Amino acid sequence: MTSKMRWKIVLVLVILVFSAWKASYTFRFLSLTDEDKAGMETEQVEALESRSLQLGLDLKGGMHLVLEVDKEGLPADEAQDAMERALEVISNRIDQFGVAEPSIQREGDNRIIVQLPGLQDEQRAKNLIGRTALLEFVAIAPAEQTDLVMRALDRALADTLIAMGELSAEPPEGLPESETERLAREHPFSSRVRFMFELPFVPIDDVAWVKEQVALLDLGEILPSDEDKPGDPRYRLGWGEESRTGPDNNEYLPFYVMDAEALMTGSVVADATVRPGLDPDYPNSPGVQLRLSREGGRVFAAHTGAHIGEYLALVLDGVVQKAPVIKSRIPAGTPTSITGNFTDEEARDLMILLRAGKLPAPMKIVEERTVGPSLGRDSIKFGVRAMLIGGVLVVLFMLIYYRAAGAIAVGALGSNIFLIVAFMSSLPVSPKPALTLPGLAGIILTIGMAVDANVLIFERIREELRNNKTVRAAIRDGYERAFTTIMDANITTLIAAAVLLWFGSGPIKGFAVTLSLGIIASMFTAIVGTRVVFDLITVKWNVKHLSI
Repeated sequence: MTSKMRWKIVLVLVILVFSAWKASYTFRFLSLTDEDKAGMETEQVEALESRSLQLGLDLKGGMHLVLEVDKEGLPADEAQDAMERALEVISNRIDQFGVAEPSIQREGDNRIIVQLPGLQDEQRAKNLIGRTALLEFVAIAPAEQTDLVMRALDRALADTLIAMGELSAEPPEGLPESETERLAREHPFSSRVRFMFELPFVPIDDVAWVKEQVALLDLGEILPSDEDKPGDPRYRLGWGEESRTGPDNNEYLPFYVMDAEALMTGSVVADATVRPGLDPDYPNSPGVQLRLSREGGRVFAAHTGAHIGEYLALVLDGVVQKAPVIKSRIPAGTPTSITGNFTDEEARDLMILLRAGKLPAPMKIVEERTVGPSLGRDSIKFGVRAMLIGGVLVVLFMLIYYRAAGAIAVGALGSNIFLIVAFMSSLPVSPKPALTLPGLAGIILTIGMAVDANVLIFERIREELRNNKTVRAAIRDGYERAFTTIMDANITTLIAAAVLLWFGSGPIKGFAVTLSLGIIASMFTAIVGTRVVFDLITVKWNVKHLSI
């Protein structure tokens, strides 16, 4: 035995042992039942899953979303890179959300495809991915300005309701009018407001009506103008996130009159963390603590120092999350917080939104579907069944038609599966390629392609044996003459797979990945692996007759 042959044997053995070792994690993980996973430590299951082949959405179950970026109204320079920034923000949010092997792809000029394998909480995912997450620090108007705005709303709303015939300008004739009826007629907005904690609140039962009526008004014409920007409103209106219980034990929702321009936005947030016990009003609920950047801390310190005794609102996507009163100057570097009656999950999602930043433009979900885990298990079961049936038929053909040589080809065929699984589970890329249902079809296809290479080689060997060559010479010449044909066929298929991988998306890429790896694996086992076995047999045992 030559040293060259020894090195070939060592190389093949090392590759096969390594592949079997890497593939064993996948087969162990996929063989676990739900009961088995429940009986194991969470860390053990996660470690085993991280080292195994990742399954795609159609096999593992999960969510598929198609998002559309609304660029209307954006300046030309912002609209140009809105998609790139949206992709980055969504990727950051999903990374912190903790979904294993997500797929985030751009489609066309304004769509993003998001696939989240293993995720079943549909509403939470949609809220996290599609929410704009614009955080603003906004000053609340002083009491006298709030009163001025409410009077303007009363006048405008009364005129609108009178014009619509829903309100009378004069009290009904011949009937006494109570003070409550007079206030409701003359002050349709402020008559529904109650002042608590020096801020206006609207009874929960009246909130829907008030919002509906205010939506009918042209606030740009009603609200006071900005002295520095004539024609632009100085204030804007907002609602609180949570209701509060009043002295009469009824529920009220806070209503705010705020500056039109924010003091600063979420871009000044350097970090956000979930902390318990940040608000004495909600001692058992977590909150989100914000650490501001140097510039944000400077602006915050200057504003709080100049407006002691006034209110400052933290507004997220147009809804006031918190409106504390400024009791003293807050030095730069001092963290602030957003609190409420949050669950642990809600607080964590809010933290993710603030850390990842806001979307550059509104997004809407134009397509969504959820694949259940049971459907994924059925896909795996039927796919594996198809692969086994096809494999068994191929094995029978090879054993019957090529006898002992066919057994060698069958061994190479089994090695192909280990090589493909090992490659896909250990590629040094992130995210690692996931096995999808089309990918499973690609593996089944490579089984046939691997046998095709062996058939070409074996027929060449048969031809050489019929020319009365020795077994060793027939094997050598058979491999050499079949090599060019095998390479041409596989390289052209690899080129087609590369095109699918480059231009395809989702399931098409999954098919291209397994097809490419399957071709490489089949070329190695057919050209190198089986050749080593034949050479070993003929050299070590000096075989004079080959069963082929």
